[in-house]
Amino acid sequence: MTEQATLVDRPAEADDHGATPGDSTPRVAALVGNPNAGKSALFNALTGARQKIANYPGVTVERKAGRLPLPDGSTIELVDLPGSYALHASSPDEEVTRLVIMGEQPGQGRPDVLVVVLDASNLEQHLVFAQEVIALGRPTVVALNMVDLAERDGLVIDPTALQTALGVPVIATVAVRRRGLDALTQAISAAQAQSRLHAPIVQPHIGMAERRMLAHEIGRAAILSETARHRLHARMDRVLLHPWLGPVILFALLFVVFQAVFSWAKPLADALGAGFSLLADLARAYLPAGLARDFLTDGAIAGVGSVVVFLPQILILFFFILTMEATGYMARAAFLMDRMMAGVGLSGRSFIPLLSSFACAVPGIMATRSITDPKDRLTTILVAPLMTCSARLPVYAVIIGAFIPQRAVGPGLGLQGLVLFGLYVFGVVGAMLVALVLRRSVTKGAASGFIMELPKYQLPTIKDLAIGLWQRAWIFLRRAGTMIFTVTIALWLLLNLPQAEPGKSQVDASIAGHIANGLAVVVKPIGFNRDIALALIPAMAAREVAVSSLATTYAVDAKDDDKASQALGTQLKTRWSLATALAFLAWFVFAPQCLSTIAVARRETNGWRWPAFMMGYMFALAYVFSGLTYWSAVAFGLG
Repeated sequence: MTEQATLVDRPAEADDHGATPGDSTPRVAALVGNPNAGKSALFNALTGARQKIANYPGVTVERKAGRLPLPDGSTIELVDLPGSYALHASSPDEEVTRLVIMGEQPGQGRPDVLVVVLDASNLEQHLVFAQEVIALGRPTVVALNMVDLAERDGLVIDPTALQTALGVPVIATVAVRRRGLDALTQAISAAQAQSRLHAPIVQPHIGMAERRMLAHEIGRAAILSETARHRLHARMDRVLLHPWLGPVILFALLFVVFQAVFSWAKPLADALGAGFSLLADLARAYLPAGLARDFLTDGAIAGVGSVVVFLPQILILFFFILTMEATGYMARAAFLMDRMMAGVGLSGRSFIPLLSSFACAVPGIMATRSITDPKDRLTTILVAPLMTCSARLPVYAVIIGAFIPQRAVGPGLGLQGLVLFGLYVFGVVGAMLVALVLRRSVTKGAASGFIMELPKYQLPTIKDLAIGLWQRAWIFLRRAGTMIFTVTIALWLLLNLPQAEPGKSQVDASIAGHIANGLAVVVKPIGFNRDIALALIPAMAAREVAVSSLATTYAVDAKDDDKASQALGTQLKTRWSLATALAFLAWFVFAPQCLSTIAVARRETNGWRWPAFMMGYMFALAYVFSGLTYWSAVAFGLG
């Protein structure tokens, strides 16, 4: 592989540091490039231990500089600039890079030579920024780094062809193996005394879209050979990232996921439900009647069991999520969603925290620390709880299973899965609309830019999937065995104290019943009964507690053992109208029923102002949309 083509000598010119016309030796060189191009490894290989690390004046961005020995025995300063995707900065790191390159950073002279570091295995994307730097017309050298990884993947690149296209020296390097470092040092030393090759393809005044097209042309022209696998991956990206076809494929995949959550999980969920029912029946058969037996059957088994039976749905959902992450598709989904995010005033940087919120809003809110724009970050924190987290799934599943018939609405399409998909879409649309309103009012400001690295496609390993599913199962079961169990037992005690007189309802006489009667006045206009009002109180701890609370309430309220042993879905169907069930689903799309989410929002915003605002608007949305859903359903005769 040729590492450098011959360039034409030119007369030396005076530089910005006051060098004489006869002095062509550079004094400062700067490494620039996209994040993850291997700049730091190349910097360490070139400078060794001759480094100084400090902060740039006035900012917290780290400045790394070292001494680079040249072939003539002299040394120059080599500066490792922060990774950047463009000269139009969207973060403090990128702003420092731009200022240094343009010679406007206080305390740092303008570099005599710019060394653009490219990742050979991700050439086209890195060429976009390289064109922008080269178009400045400054002495520039390109380090085609990590060529060994590209060759391992079957991608062989010709540095000479790349050099001809770019008009600057191109050196193939492998920093960790010190391959090409001597040639790179020689090119840096000679850069000021060399003229640009004629490269009409690199132009200074073109837009980002044109640069991307040129990057594709340059990259394809420089490839000597590539494997069928690499070509396949390129074709997959052209389809999956297509502006119109890509979103269609994404929503089709999500639709399949929610169909599978019901169709695949039903046999396992039914088996778990039958197991808990059998366990309760055995307890009733072999334990003497009394509070101890009621505590075990109506409290522990009914409450915890009603949540644990939804473990199969949780695992199937996370199987698809983990698979999409492992294959590299999830990052591409973030890229596809950037256009929609920009439409509501957010950048694609918000997508990853919002995506994490599908598992749980707590890590999603914590992930907003990667968002540099403070208003973007605050908006993302405020809407993250609207994303449909896994804790909502047991609530959705029990209501859909009880009230939505298991009916096919098309080839391979079930009505239950369609309703679940609609609830997830409803949550996303609600979050986007709230973000739009917030960005035009309380968090008003321009959206920041977004560029991300797309990982390579790869098949997930069975081991990684198994570990990921086990971790999710353990988290779910631990919540069921600790918090849900504790809340359920507390509710059971409130439902059984004081004991009712013979012939009277235990729930009516209990402490919990009196509390629920007061709240029922507030929620009655939206179709909720006393039982729902009672379930909403402990469900503030976690959304799935609503299921165990309803199960415990109806178990205590049962008049005979036969009715008490009925599945929760069966009891809901006999006690609720369809209009009430639909209103209950609408409530859980919006309501902030999670103390952990509220606590982490307080920590991340350094106070109670924004968490209180978040709770207020979410409860207001939940009440309004539950009411609209209930009244509309009644109007259509579903009450």
